[in-house]
Amino acid sequence: MFGAAATATVFGLLVTLSGCGSSGSGASGDSGTLRLVAAEYGDTAATSSKAFWDKVTKDFTAANPGIKVQVQLLPWADIDREVSRMVKAGNAPDMALMGSYSDFAAQGKLYSAEELLSISAEANFLQPLAEAGSVGNTLYGLPFVASSRLLFYNDSLFKQAGITSAPKTWSDLTADAKALKEKGVKYPVALPLGPEEAHAEAMIWELSNGGGYADNSGNYSLASDQNIATFRWLKQYLVTPGLTGPTPPSQFNRADAFAAFLRGEVGMVNGYPSLLHEARAKGITVNAVPMPISDNLGTGETPPTVGVADWMMAFKQNGKREEIGKFLDFVYQDKNLSAFAGRYHLLPSTVSASRTPSGGGLDRNDEQFLTALRGAQLYPVNDPSWVTVSDTIKRSIGHSLDPNGDPKAVLEGIASKANEAKKNG
Repeated sequence: MFGAAATATVFGLLVTLSGCGSSGSGASGDSGTLRLVAAEYGDTAATSSKAFWDKVTKDFTAANPGIKVQVQLLPWADIDREVSRMVKAGNAPDMALMGSYSDFAAQGKLYSAEELLSISAEANFLQPLAEAGSVGNTLYGLPFVASSRLLFYNDSLFKQAGITSAPKTWSDLTADAKALKEKGVKYPVALPLGPEEAHAEAMIWELSNGGGYADNSGNYSLASDQNIATFRWLKQYLVTPGLTGPTPPSQFNRADAFAAFLRGEVGMVNGYPSLLHEARAKGITVNAVPMPISDNLGTGETPPTVGVADWMMAFKQNGKREEIGKFLDFVYQDKNLSAFAGRYHLLPSTVSASRTPSGGGLDRNDEQFLTALRGAQLYPVNDPSWVTVSDTIKRSIGHSLDPNGDPKAVLEGIASKANEAKKNG
């Protein structure tokens, strides 16, 4: 999945492409060739990332004739495993663009941003993204594209149910869901806690009740009182009364929820920019608003939204620091970063590209997501154990809402596995 911000179901594309005629997918013996392994963001040949990398590598080599760049595209489902395999085999790429970086940083395999970029370029990343990309105070994961999450609601269904304003609290959301259900809406509130992306959905709800995955010290707080209370509330007030639709949340994946939303069967769902664009393209009137907050929080509190980013990293193994730095400086130019982000309705990771993207500015519909991103909280991706922990959350947390599920027991089980992963990491 979008490393954390993926835009679509990936179609299993495996492509090797390159700038200036270099080819092949193995390690290059040419000291003047850089090798980048990147996730494929498209879901058809027409939307493949190949067109972007073809142009960027060609333009870069034209400006830097001594350096060619070879790019290998891998599906999201495979890239983490494949890059790990390459590194373990002593065949690390020079760069990788994927959903996690901290395990490689912990092994001492990566160059820091300070070793690669100018001071101004390093300082240009949006603050929440730079913090998530840092281990200690050192930036290793260079944020590439990002997204934030807002609550989407189908305006037509709201009007049919007599709802005149967006929900601001959990009580509002429950009342709206009941009104939608009475009008026959199949999924009044879509709650996708299946294994595809449960860690995102869970974190959205936890943050809106003052919880989350980590405390202020960066330690996991997966079974905090707030998180347990969140899942008890979801079970009691949304799932048990049938306000989340016919599919149990533990079996309901994000892709299924989004597809149902695009069919007009969902009243409310947490989503990101590409879904908004798809829905509007289908003629569905959608509003996107901040996630309603728990009634337990004060009215003046504004919990952070969930932010998601994908990471560019540079491996030390082949010793091409100077060449990598030149290429990354080129890729992170506003026009290039904005072109990639715009292609997939994602947000650029830098302050300058966010302000003045190529083509005259961000899409008006995307501005609210950028505002949310500036105050967002990201997954604890800078903890090397997060890859294991997130997988545990994805596979387990939805079961807390099963008929016989116990939120406290499930969250404590996840926390126990997380502590074990952290110890072994």
